[in-house]
Amino acid sequence: MSESPITPDARRRPDDASPGASTASRPKGEPRFPDGPRPDPAGSHFERRIRSFQPRRSRVTQGQSDALRRLWPKWGLDIDGQRPLDLAELFGADVPVVLEIGFGMGEATAQMAAEDPGTGILAVDVHTPGQGNLLNLAERGGLANIRVANGDAIILLREMLAPDSLSGLRVYFPDPWPKKRHHKRRLIQPEFLTLAASRLAPGAVLHCATDWEEYAEVMLEVLTAHPDFENTVPDGGYAPRPAFRPLTRFEGQGLDKGHVVNDLLFRRVPHSAP
Repeated sequence: MSESPITPDARRRPDDASPGASTASRPKGEPRFPDGPRPDPAGSHFERRIRSFQPRRSRVTQGQSDALRRLWPKWGLDIDGQRPLDLAELFGADVPVVLEIGFGMGEATAQMAAEDPGTGILAVDVHTPGQGNLLNLAERGGLANIRVANGDAIILLREMLAPDSLSGLRVYFPDPWPKKRHHKRRLIQPEFLTLAASRLAPGAVLHCATDWEEYAEVMLEVLTAHPDFENTVPDGGYAPRPAFRPLTRFEGQGLDKGHVVNDLLFRRVPHSAP
């Protein structure tokens, strides 16, 4: 997920995925979805940094392919870093917008959008089957408050979003990069938090969730130490899972196996004028 981390729900095929779907041949060099998400939308315009996500190549079902072809021009956008993004134009004037980085197959995103239709959800990922699946879910549910973004969320935050423009930020089950030599690829680090804080409106909440306990401890440490955020839990520590974050099937299976899922909800601190 561009700066979209890989969510656990993205690691498994949805129940209706058929192994032979979307295998029609096309001329060599012709893009799979001419009007759909591009493989590398930012191209060489920006420096190549360490990425916190790992693009995955997996089969796109016929339903996902159809959704990408029909709905991407309407509800999708590429993160090219070449222009500012007008959230009012995307979602409507005065609509609060939450950025979700890494949505997997999109089931939880669609459920949250359905339960809170007055909030726009800008959902970022690089997983093509997940993009198609979320577009499909949005159409089937009549969810006009979802937009699907393809590419690196860091470029989106840094180059395309205005200061104080977001009403919230969600990072659910990011790739934990468990090997020590890969810890530098983890998304939740001080530099990222500084960038995120600059795009969050004062009082907006950054909500993280992970089933990797060691990563949860690191998240809690760096968030607690960051001057732009304060814990919404009065005594510090992890928060109970809020009712608005759906319990996914993958998460439920992990809980049945004894995995511990930790939620962290930190508020963007309003700074006093100098």
